[in-house]
Amino acid sequence: MTSLARHLYASAHNNAWANHRLLQACGQLTQDEFSAPRTGFFPSIRATLNHNLTVDDYYLDAIERSLRGDPPHPDPGSFFDPEEPCATCAELVAAQQRMDQRLLAVAHALLADGALLERVIEVPRTRRIDREPLHRLLAHLYQHQVHHRGQAHSMLSGTRVAPPQLDEFFCVNDLERREDDFRAMGVTEASIWHG
Repeated sequence: MTSLARHLYASAHNNAWANHRLLQACGQLTQDEFSAPRTGFFPSIRATLNHNLTVDDYYLDAIERSLRGDPPHPDPGSFFDPEEPCATCAELVAAQQRMDQRLLAVAHALLADGALLERVIEVPRTRRIDREPLHRLLAHLYQHQVHHRGQAHSMLSGTRVAPPQLDEFFCVNDLERREDDFRAMGVTEASIWHG
């Protein structure tokens, strides 16, 4: 039976893979297309993907601080100033890859110490500190990414670039379809499920 820690670790890899696929497609857009006004919760593909990036940074900072035993960030609003730290898709690709590596490191730590699943993470809000078990906070972070990636995916469907397949997890029968992406990302199937 696969443990919750292994599932959350695989989910971190799936999250990175989905970001990789979506950002590869967005990289084919011109700067004007990437920044063009579109219908969605955020007004452009650029704004939507920057939101995912800044929210990742906000939550990962809270997680990393709590795991180190450090106090919460004193100015949580600073993660959203500026709201769009990356002007180009190329900048966003590099920043999101770094963020995905941070998330993978947290998820990997769960494999070594399953007790971390219940570690309480202090998340700074404007006027309070929320306390969440790590496993719930990671599930929330993954869901947040899926939600906004879906919006960017929908916006991309209104461009000349075909949106990539993003609705897959790591089904055994789909292995061939992800081999090229995994090679580009330096990931193997064995490292996700057995490493």
